[in-house]
Amino acid sequence: MTARALAELTESVLAGERGRPPSELTVTSAFWLRHATRLAGAATTYLNHYVVLRVGGVFGASSFESGEVAADFCEGAAGRALAELIADERPAVRVAALDAYLSAVRPHRTAPEAEVVALPAGTPEQRAAARDAAVAGLLDVEPEGRVALIGVVNPLIAAIRERGGVPLPCDLNLRTTAWGDPVAESMATVLAEADAVVATGMTLSNDTFDPLLATCRARGLPLIVYAQTGSAVVREFLGAGVTALSAEPFPFSQFSAEETALYRYRR
Repeated sequence: MTARALAELTESVLAGERGRPPSELTVTSAFWLRHATRLAGAATTYLNHYVVLRVGGVFGASSFESGEVAADFCEGAAGRALAELIADERPAVRVAALDAYLSAVRPHRTAPEAEVVALPAGTPEQRAAARDAAVAGLLDVEPEGRVALIGVVNPLIAAIRERGGVPLPCDLNLRTTAWGDPVAESMATVLAEADAVVATGMTLSNDTFDPLLATCRARGLPLIVYAQTGSAVVREFLGAGVTALSAEPFPFSQFSAEETALYRYRR
């Protein structure tokens, strides 16, 4: 059952159409995380905030912008039914809860169509390079093909260039890349020029996923999503605008120095 918009998927889940009703699944742990990273030799500090919900043997996660979810969120989330949090007024909470539900009914680690990619143990730089190479490996672009990058990660820009693509970076918070390339603030600006699109899962929590999906469907643009946010949510849109997915469920690669896995899907 393929969804075509986030609200449609949410309604389907709440109606119990995709497995066990979410009213029967309970959040056992809730996390509010603030995280800053500056890779060696880099001038950019990445600031991230996450809501993470544990349901049994899986986690659901969503990034959010500073101030959108208070740190005391966790105290009221643990012990609640997933259905309540899927209907929460805060987008990041809704996405994390939806991600937890879809991960619970079909974990990435048991999905037969998922290609498991092992990220090697090592430094943050080594692990980021391996992760972004795995994402770029989903991209099939002609030499000099223009790739809209929605959500700038500098190692991913480098990985796209190594594959012969020309990155068209877009981000709500960064204005230049590590190499001084200008970064567009408007997604529409880079989509108008793109031959393919690589986007972060955070588009789910900042209300840009649906218009991005609709644009890619209308123009026939390949859409590759790299998702820590809502990795199981994005999977539901494979074949309905999403061409490929690099799913990285919690705990994310930046939180470990040991070997971890991400899961690649193609449609």
